[in-house]
Amino acid sequence: MQLSKNTSIGNRGKNLSILIKVVAVLAIIVGVVVLLSRIDFPSPNKEIKKIIPNEKLKIVK
Repeated sequence: MQLSKNTSIGNRGKNLSILIKVVAVLAIIVGVVVLLSRIDFPSPNKEIKKIIPNEKLKIVK
């Protein structure tokens, strides 16, 4: 019988590799969300109101 060397990572190594990639992607997403929440976006100072004339309103029955 001839001996052969198994050089593949195996099923456990593949699962670990996929798990590491998923954790890395989730960490990047969480990091982006945290950075965006720290940015202070300006808000409008006055209230925006749009007056719609009654002539343009149509009642649908």
